[in-house]
Amino acid sequence: MAHSFRVGGNVRKVRVYLGADLSSEELNLKRKRAEAELKERLKESQAVGDPFITALSLSDLKKLETLEARGEVRVLHLSDLDWVKFKEAFTYDTNAIEGSLVEAQEVGDILRKRRWPDDRSKEDISETYGVAEAVDYIRGTEEHVSLKLIKELHKIVFKNSKPFAGKFREKSVEVAVANAYGNVVHRGAPSQQVERLLKELIRWYNQNKKRYPPIVLAAVVHNQFENIHPFQDGNGRVGRLLLNNVLLKHNLPPLNIEMRNRTQYYAALQAYVTDHNMRPTLELMLKEYRALKKMLR
Repeated sequence: MAHSFRVGGNVRKVRVYLGADLSSEELNLKRKRAEAELKERLKESQAVGDPFITALSLSDLKKLETLEARGEVRVLHLSDLDWVKFKEAFTYDTNAIEGSLVEAQEVGDILRKRRWPDDRSKEDISETYGVAEAVDYIRGTEEHVSLKLIKELHKIVFKNSKPFAGKFREKSVEVAVANAYGNVVHRGAPSQQVERLLKELIRWYNQNKKRYPPIVLAAVVHNQFENIHPFQDGNGRVGRLLLNNVLLKHNLPPLNIEMRNRTQYYAALQAYVTDHNMRPTLELMLKEYRALKKMLR
Protein backbone atom coordinates (compact mmCIF):
# COMPACT_ATOMS: atom_id res chain seq x y z
CA MET A 1 0.00 0.00 0.00
CA ALA A 2 1.42 3.39 -0.97
CA HIS A 3 0.52 7.06 -0.61
CA SER A 4 1.96 9.91 -2.69
CA PHE A 5 2.47 13.47 -1.48
CA ARG A 6 4.17 16.58 -2.80
CA VAL A 7 7.23 18.28 -1.26
CA GLY A 8 7.93 21.50 -3.11
CA GLY A 9 8.00 20.51 -6.77
CA ASN A 10 8.69 16.83 -6.13
CA VAL A 11 6.35 13.90 -5.52
CA ARG A 12 7.27 11.55 -2.68
CA LYS A 13 5.85 8.19 -1.66
CA VAL A 14 5.51 6.31 1.60
CA ARG A 15 4.87 2.58 1.39
CA VAL A 16 3.82 -0.24 3.71
CA TYR A 17 4.34 -3.86 2.69
CA LEU A 18 1.21 -5.93 3.30
CA GLY A 19 2.50 -9.41 2.48
CA ALA A 20 1.93 -12.11 -0.17
CA ASP A 21 -0.72 -14.76 -0.77
CA LEU A 22 -3.08 -13.20 1.77
CA SER A 23 -6.63 -14.33 2.28
CA SER A 24 -9.39 -11.73 1.99
CA GLU A 25 -9.70 -11.63 5.78
CA GLU A 26 -5.96 -11.17 6.27
CA LEU A 27 -5.83 -8.51 3.58
CA ASN A 28 -8.65 -6.48 5.12
CA LEU A 29 -7.04 -6.66 8.55
CA LYS A 30 -3.60 -5.64 7.27
CA ARG A 31 -5.11 -2.92 5.09
CA LYS A 32 -6.64 -1.18 8.14
CA ARG A 33 -3.35 -1.34 10.03
CA ALA A 34 -1.44 -0.14 6.99
CA GLU A 35 -3.75 2.83 6.49
CA ALA A 36 -3.12 3.94 10.08
CA GLU A 37 0.64 3.47 9.66
CA LEU A 38 0.68 5.41 6.37
CA LYS A 39 -1.15 8.33 7.97
CA GLU A 40 1.37 8.43 10.81
CA ARG A 41 4.37 8.18 8.48
CA LEU A 42 2.94 10.83 6.20
CA LYS A 43 2.46 13.13 9.17
CA GLU A 44 6.07 12.51 10.26
CA SER A 45 7.37 13.07 6.73
CA GLN A 46 5.70 16.44 6.41
CA ALA A 47 6.52 17.65 9.92
CA VAL A 48 10.17 16.65 9.84
CA GLY A 49 10.72 18.33 6.49
CA ASP A 50 9.86 21.85 7.64
CA PRO A 51 12.70 23.63 9.46
CA PHE A 52 11.30 27.13 9.00
CA ILE A 53 10.88 29.49 11.89
CA THR A 54 7.14 29.83 12.38
CA ALA A 55 7.15 30.91 16.01
CA LEU A 56 9.45 33.95 15.80
CA SER A 57 8.36 37.41 14.76
CA LEU A 58 10.52 40.00 13.03
CA SER A 59 10.78 41.86 16.34
CA ASP A 60 12.08 38.68 17.99
CA LEU A 61 14.79 38.39 15.36
CA LYS A 62 15.73 42.05 15.72
CA LYS A 63 15.99 41.60 19.48
CA LEU A 64 18.39 38.68 19.03
CA GLU A 65 20.48 40.70 16.59
CA THR A 66 20.61 43.51 19.15
CA LEU A 67 21.76 41.11 21.87
CA GLU A 68 24.59 39.95 19.63
CA ALA A 69 25.55 43.51 18.67
CA ARG A 70 25.70 44.53 22.34
CA GLY A 71 27.87 41.54 23.12
CA GLU A 72 25.35 39.86 25.40
CA VAL A 73 25.81 36.49 23.75
CA ARG A 74 29.52 36.93 23.29
CA VAL A 75 32.39 36.21 25.63
CA LEU A 76 35.98 37.28 25.35
CA HIS A 77 38.10 35.36 22.86
CA LEU A 78 38.65 31.93 24.38
CA SER A 79 42.23 31.38 25.45
CA ASP A 80 43.86 27.95 25.29
CA LEU A 81 42.99 27.46 28.97
CA ASP A 82 39.38 28.54 28.32
CA TRP A 83 39.13 25.93 25.57
CA VAL A 84 40.40 23.24 27.93
CA LYS A 85 37.77 24.23 30.50
CA PHE A 86 35.02 24.33 27.90
CA LYS A 87 36.00 21.05 26.27
CA GLU A 88 36.03 19.18 29.56
CA ALA A 89 32.71 20.69 30.69
CA PHE A 90 31.06 20.01 27.32
CA THR A 91 32.43 16.46 27.18
CA TYR A 92 31.08 15.66 30.62
CA ASP A 93 27.66 17.26 30.16
CA THR A 94 26.90 16.09 26.62
CA ASN A 95 27.76 12.48 27.53
CA ALA A 96 25.99 12.62 30.90
CA ILE A 97 22.78 13.78 29.22
CA GLU A 98 22.88 10.51 27.27
CA GLY A 99 23.53 8.34 30.32
CA SER A 100 27.32 8.20 30.68
CA LEU A 101 28.45 7.43 34.22
CA VAL A 102 31.78 9.25 33.92
CA GLU A 103 31.86 12.01 36.56
CA ALA A 104 32.91 15.59 35.82
CA GLN A 105 36.24 15.33 37.67
CA GLU A 106 36.98 12.03 35.95
CA VAL A 107 36.81 13.67 32.53
CA GLY A 108 39.91 15.73 33.33
CA ASP A 109 41.75 12.66 34.57
CA ILE A 110 40.87 10.78 31.38
CA LEU A 111 41.75 13.57 28.94
CA ARG A 112 44.76 15.14 30.64
CA LYS A 113 46.27 12.30 32.66
CA ARG A 114 45.13 9.23 30.72
CA ARG A 115 43.86 7.89 34.04
CA TRP A 116 40.87 5.62 33.50
CA PRO A 117 38.39 5.00 36.35
CA ASP A 118 38.20 1.28 37.09
CA ASP A 119 34.41 1.16 37.40
CA ARG A 120 33.53 2.89 34.10
CA SER A 121 32.67 1.03 30.90
CA LYS A 122 35.04 1.06 27.96
CA GLU A 123 32.22 2.62 25.90
CA ASP A 124 31.94 5.56 28.30
CA ILE A 125 35.72 6.01 28.28
CA SER A 126 35.99 5.88 24.48
CA GLU A 127 33.11 8.34 24.05
CA THR A 128 34.82 10.72 26.47
CA TYR A 129 37.81 10.78 24.15
CA GLY A 130 35.53 10.90 21.13
CA VAL A 131 33.54 13.98 22.16
CA ALA A 132 36.74 15.83 23.12
CA GLU A 133 38.28 15.00 19.73
CA ALA A 134 35.12 16.16 17.98
CA VAL A 135 35.29 19.53 19.78
CA ASP A 136 38.83 19.96 18.44
CA TYR A 137 37.57 18.98 15.00
CA ILE A 138 34.87 21.65 14.81
CA ARG A 139 37.40 24.25 15.91
CA GLY A 140 39.52 23.42 12.87
CA THR A 141 37.07 22.57 10.09
CA GLU A 142 35.86 25.18 7.63
CA GLU A 143 32.60 23.34 6.85
CA HIS A 144 29.37 24.77 8.19
CA VAL A 145 26.76 22.02 7.69
CA SER A 146 27.11 19.08 5.30
CA LEU A 147 26.42 15.35 5.08
CA LYS A 148 30.17 14.75 5.18
CA LEU A 149 30.56 16.79 8.37
CA ILE A 150 27.60 15.10 10.08
CA LYS A 151 28.94 11.62 9.33
CA GLU A 152 32.47 12.58 10.35
CA LEU A 153 31.36 13.92 13.73
CA HIS A 154 29.47 10.71 14.45
CA LYS A 155 32.46 8.63 13.37
CA ILE A 156 34.86 10.58 15.60
CA VAL A 157 32.68 10.29 18.70
CA PHE A 158 31.70 6.64 18.34
CA LYS A 159 34.52 5.01 16.33
CA ASN A 160 35.54 2.83 19.28
CA SER A 161 32.12 2.16 20.77
CA LYS A 162 29.53 1.63 18.02
CA PRO A 163 29.79 -0.62 14.92
CA PHE A 164 27.68 1.83 12.90
CA ALA A 165 29.86 4.89 13.65
CA GLY A 166 29.62 7.40 10.81
CA LYS A 167 26.74 5.62 9.08
CA PHE A 168 23.16 6.79 8.75
CA ARG A 169 20.37 4.39 9.66
CA GLU A 170 19.92 1.61 7.15
CA LYS A 171 16.56 1.11 5.48
CA SER A 172 14.04 -0.45 7.86
CA VAL A 173 16.02 0.71 10.94
CA GLU A 174 13.59 3.06 12.67
CA VAL A 175 14.10 4.89 15.96
CA ALA A 176 11.87 6.26 18.68
CA VAL A 177 12.65 8.33 21.77
CA ALA A 178 10.86 7.32 24.97
CA ASN A 179 10.57 9.17 28.26
CA ALA A 180 11.36 7.76 31.71
CA TYR A 181 7.97 6.05 31.77
CA GLY A 182 8.52 4.24 28.48
CA ASN A 183 6.12 6.43 26.51
CA VAL A 184 7.25 7.35 22.99
CA VAL A 185 7.67 11.13 22.77
CA HIS A 186 9.27 11.31 19.33
CA ARG A 187 9.82 9.11 16.29
CA GLY A 188 12.69 9.82 13.93
CA ALA A 189 12.08 10.31 10.24
CA PRO A 190 11.50 7.12 8.23
CA SER A 191 14.92 5.69 7.39
CA GLN A 192 14.45 5.99 3.63
CA GLN A 193 13.89 9.75 4.00
CA VAL A 194 16.87 10.59 6.22
CA GLU A 195 19.32 11.78 3.56
CA ARG A 196 16.68 13.76 1.66
CA LEU A 197 15.58 15.57 4.81
CA LEU A 198 19.15 16.34 5.82
CA LYS A 199 19.84 17.75 2.36
CA GLU A 200 16.75 19.95 2.71
CA LEU A 201 18.06 21.22 6.06
CA ILE A 202 21.50 21.90 4.57
CA ARG A 203 19.91 23.76 1.65
CA TRP A 204 17.77 25.79 4.08
CA TYR A 205 20.87 26.70 6.09
CA ASN A 206 22.87 27.78 3.03
CA GLN A 207 19.97 29.90 1.80
CA ASN A 208 19.45 31.62 5.17
CA LYS A 209 22.88 31.80 6.82
CA LYS A 210 23.10 35.52 6.08
CA ARG A 211 19.44 36.19 6.78
CA TYR A 212 18.97 35.06 10.38
CA PRO A 213 21.07 35.72 13.50
CA PRO A 214 23.65 32.94 14.05
CA ILE A 215 22.02 31.85 17.32
CA VAL A 216 18.77 31.21 15.42
CA LEU A 217 20.58 29.30 12.67
CA ALA A 218 22.29 27.11 15.27
CA ALA A 219 19.00 26.42 17.05
CA VAL A 220 17.19 25.46 13.85
CA VAL A 221 20.01 23.19 12.64
CA HIS A 222 20.21 21.46 16.02
CA ASN A 223 16.47 20.99 16.52
CA GLN A 224 15.77 19.87 12.98
CA PHE A 225 18.69 17.43 13.10
CA GLU A 226 17.28 15.92 16.29
CA ASN A 227 13.83 15.81 14.69
CA ILE A 228 15.21 13.76 11.78
CA HIS A 229 17.31 11.51 14.06
CA PRO A 230 19.51 10.17 11.23
CA PHE A 231 21.63 7.74 13.27
CA GLN A 232 20.66 4.58 15.07
CA ASP A 233 22.13 6.12 18.25
CA GLY A 234 24.26 9.14 19.14
CA ASN A 235 22.03 11.83 17.63
CA GLY A 236 22.02 14.04 20.73
CA ARG A 237 25.79 14.37 20.90
CA VAL A 238 26.19 15.01 17.18
CA GLY A 239 23.36 17.55 17.27
CA ARG A 240 24.98 19.54 20.06
CA LEU A 241 28.30 19.49 18.20
CA LEU A 242 26.54 20.78 15.08
CA LEU A 243 24.95 23.56 17.12
CA ASN A 244 28.39 24.67 18.27
CA ASN A 245 29.90 24.33 14.82
CA VAL A 246 27.35 26.78 13.43
CA LEU A 247 28.06 29.23 16.25
CA LEU A 248 31.82 29.00 15.72
CA LYS A 249 31.53 29.52 11.96
CA HIS A 250 29.70 32.79 12.65
CA ASN A 251 32.34 33.96 15.14
CA LEU A 252 30.25 33.29 18.22
CA PRO A 253 31.64 31.28 21.13
CA PRO A 254 30.49 27.72 21.74
CA LEU A 255 27.99 26.90 24.47
CA ASN A 256 27.40 23.91 26.68
CA ILE A 257 23.99 22.38 27.40
CA GLU A 258 24.50 21.40 31.03
CA MET A 259 23.35 18.15 32.57
CA ARG A 260 21.50 20.10 35.25
CA ASN A 261 19.38 21.68 32.49
CA ARG A 262 18.53 18.36 30.81
CA THR A 263 14.80 18.59 31.63
CA GLN A 264 14.59 22.09 30.15
CA TYR A 265 16.57 20.90 27.12
CA TYR A 266 14.21 18.02 26.43
CA ALA A 267 11.20 20.27 26.91
CA ALA A 268 12.64 22.73 24.38
CA LEU A 269 13.14 19.94 21.86
CA GLN A 270 9.59 18.71 22.42
CA ALA A 271 8.22 22.22 21.85
CA TYR A 272 9.96 22.26 18.48
CA VAL A 273 8.81 18.75 17.52
CA THR A 274 5.22 19.52 18.50
CA ASP A 275 4.71 22.93 16.88
CA HIS A 276 8.13 24.23 15.69
CA ASN A 277 8.31 26.60 18.65
CA MET A 278 11.91 27.91 18.77
CA ARG A 279 11.53 30.14 21.82
CA PRO A 280 12.36 27.53 24.52
CA THR A 281 15.55 26.53 22.69
CA LEU A 282 16.69 30.12 22.25
CA GLU A 283 15.95 30.91 25.90
CA LEU A 284 18.03 27.92 26.99
CA MET A 285 20.91 28.91 24.70
CA LEU A 286 21.00 32.43 26.15
CA LYS A 287 20.90 30.94 29.65
CA GLU A 288 23.86 28.69 28.82
CA TYR A 289 25.81 31.64 27.41
CA ARG A 290 25.40 33.41 30.73
CA ALA A 291 26.65 30.27 32.50
CA LEU A 292 29.65 30.11 30.16
CA LYS A 293 30.65 33.66 31.06
CA LYS A 294 30.60 32.74 34.75
CA MET A 295 32.65 29.58 34.17
CA LEU A 296 35.37 31.43 32.26
CA ARG A 297 35.77 34.34 34.67
